[in-house]
Amino acid sequence: MAVGDLAFLIPVLPALAFVLTFFFGKKLPTGGAIIPIAAIATSFIISLLITLNLLANPEEVVSYSYSWFAMLNIGVLVDPLAAVMLTMVTFVSLLIHIYSTGYMSHDKAPSRYFAETALFTASMLGLILSDNILQLFICWELVGVCSYLLIGFWFEKPSAATAAKKAFLTTRIGDVMFLTGIIVLFSDLFKIFNGNIPDGVYILRFDEIFAHIPDLAAMNANILGMEVSHITLITLLFFGGAVGKSGQFPLHVWLPDAMEGPTTVSALIHAATMVTAGVYLVARTFPMFIAAPDSLMVVAYVGAFTAIFAGTMGIVMNDLKRVLAYSTVSQLGYMMLGLGVGAAVGAEAVGISVFHLINHAFFKALLFLCAGSVIHAVGTHDMRQLGGVAKVMPITAVTMIVASLALTGMGIPGTSIGTSGFFSKDAIIESAYLMGEATGSWIPYILSIAAALLTSIYIFRLIFMTFYGKPRTDYGGHESPASMTIPLSILAIFALFFGGLTATKFNTFVSETFVNNFVNMDISSLATLGGYHIAEHAGHEPLLVLWMPLIVAIAGLVITFLIYGLRIVNMDSLVSRNNPIYKLLYNRYYQNAIFTNFVSVKVIYEGFAFAGRAVDRGFDWTVKWFSDLAIESGESLRQFQTGAVQNYATAVITGVSLLIILVKVVMEVL
Repeated sequence: MAVGDLAFLIPVLPALAFVLTFFFGKKLPTGGAIIPIAAIATSFIISLLITLNLLANPEEVVSYSYSWFAMLNIGVLVDPLAAVMLTMVTFVSLLIHIYSTGYMSHDKAPSRYFAETALFTASMLGLILSDNILQLFICWELVGVCSYLLIGFWFEKPSAATAAKKAFLTTRIGDVMFLTGIIVLFSDLFKIFNGNIPDGVYILRFDEIFAHIPDLAAMNANILGMEVSHITLITLLFFGGAVGKSGQFPLHVWLPDAMEGPTTVSALIHAATMVTAGVYLVARTFPMFIAAPDSLMVVAYVGAFTAIFAGTMGIVMNDLKRVLAYSTVSQLGYMMLGLGVGAAVGAEAVGISVFHLINHAFFKALLFLCAGSVIHAVGTHDMRQLGGVAKVMPITAVTMIVASLALTGMGIPGTSIGTSGFFSKDAIIESAYLMGEATGSWIPYILSIAAALLTSIYIFRLIFMTFYGKPRTDYGGHESPASMTIPLSILAIFALFFGGLTATKFNTFVSETFVNNFVNMDISSLATLGGYHIAEHAGHEPLLVLWMPLIVAIAGLVITFLIYGLRIVNMDSLVSRNNPIYKLLYNRYYQNAIFTNFVSVKVIYEGFAFAGRAVDRGFDWTVKWFSDLAIESGESLRQFQTGAVQNYATAVITGVSLLIILVKVVMEVL
């Protein structure tokens, strides 16, 4: 039996672990953590073996499916894109589960926690494995349900319950757009085949969808007086789903509030599961996007703006986890920008973006788990109450610094010396420059450079405020147990070296996703459907372009060192509610007030209330009209009720006589 035949077990094993842990975990040590750990470890081994086989034999894509009730399909697809995602998700999730045995050791419901995280992991793995868009959407919704359960894990806290509802409802906006895109896609394929849809198209298999991209691109719709290609409309709707799941502006508002769950849940959401689902969706359907240049430009601009927008808020947050949350939003913006620059680099954009996704998973999981280690030891996540933590938690401090260096992309251009983030984030910024040269759109490149500066400022601000200087409170503190520090050390190694060791091969490997035996297509020819040609990726960017990300990263480090290390600037005058800029950033551009008070209350609540009142009044008027008619009819008929027998007899005789005459007339006519 080939290892590819076991691919279906990758999501099935964690799903089975969910059932066993949920029902029997309470009777086992540490809430039955051993069950999901063993299941996910096995899934990781299978994923790794399939990935290694694909590296040696790129054409041996794993693809098989089974019909279910003649209408649905359960399919498995493991190509280079899915393989690297499966390996990353299982590996990072495994380390988080091991770490959780220490972090959740004092929680009152560990079995429920490990059951839900196992289901969360299974849902994400099922999403990645899907060979058709309907199955992907089902797993997409399961991921959303699991995030709701885990963000609100401590549901007795009102803030946690509120955050869970906010995440669930906000992402539903994107999900409705995604579902609408699926409906439009199916409707278009129905028209293309005149209703006689083949089985492969009926279940919306990706290879069948991609084979009909030229037909979809030829279909147009008139929207608000503009001719819009259906392929553009569908991809924009798909991207709307990705905006919700992957926290892009303006649907990013749920992500910072999702910190109310356990820190390990934050690590799982931000590094390996939910927020990467949107990026994966755009990457998986990239052939459709490359044929829709307007959609790609929207992806690039939204991603670049999200990167800098989130960074501006990250520099003023005082909560350890909230700083990292805005960091995630910003880095997700970079990933979307990496996909959006496909106009300049073609299929290579998928490799560039996913490479940053993988590297980000390592150093962002490490950042959150380090934050969890600090919170677990000192009992607070307010950086204003910390300082000097490195003295009592040296392992946590060192690994946190490693993760911060990877986040900022420290490395030497033109060499193989650098952290993982250096090899992926810099590639996105350079590709944004190429897009500017190819299309004249320089705004994404400028925003990506500015976001890199903000990234360096907010993460080194966190380092100086938390780990250095004098303790600002008597927090005590101690280094975390080995069950927590060992996963930190492993992730630190990957955050440092994975990018440099795999940079050359990774991009080529993932970019082969759309030229294998499952989907064999020419991305360049698809680009011409959108009316443009992919620019040659010459790799001869000016020297300043290559060095600029490092320059701004070092500049951010110097700025934070001068302010928070040497304290040459008195921040009291700046960090004040009297400072309108600080007040604007600290209040997060008043997004909560806008969404909660205006959008939720004025638009949604009052909108539905107005519609409800209109419908209710309509029903009231209808009921009243029929009631009045019945009453008036009754009043009229009551006039004939005199109580005199002779009147009733007269009426009967008259009626019978008329009936006899009518029958006689009818018989004569016939």
